Amino acid sequence: MTRLTIEDLLKIKEKHQAEFNLREGGYRAKVTVHMGTCGIAAGARAVMTALMDEISNAGIKDVIVTTSGCAGLCAREPMATVEIINQPPVKYCDLNEEQIKQIFKEHIMAGTPVEKYVLVAGCETTY
Repeated sequence: MTRLTIEDLLKIKEKHQAEFNLREGGYRAKVTVHMGTCGIAAGARAVMTALMDEISNAGIKDVIVTTSGCAGLCAREPMATVEIINQPPVKYCDLNEEQIKQIFKEHIMAGTPVEKYVLVAGCETTY
C-alpha cells in the first residue's frame, strides 16, 4: 500500500476546500447554477464550466458554487443565482459563457449586479 505524501494531502485539502468552507460558513459569495434537465439542455454545463474556470484562474477560495434542479422558469434557462453576504440575492437568466464571466467580474468580484441579465433581485437568501 502506497503511503500518502504531504503533497498528496495538500491536493486532497484543496479539492475539498469549497465543501469545508460551505459547512463552516467561511465564504463571502455563493453561486447556484440551476441544472435541471431544462437547464442542461439550454447550456448550463457550459455556463458552470466557464464560471469554475474563472474562479480557478482568479485563485478565489471564498466563493462557493453549487447546483440545483430546475428553478421553475424553463424558458429562461440557463439560470444562476448569486448570493453575496449583506446583499440581496440576484437571479440571472438566459446565460451563456461570456455573460457568466462578466457576472463573475462585475458582480461576484466587484459587488455590482449586471442589470441587463437580471431576472429578479431579492426574495430569497441563505443568510
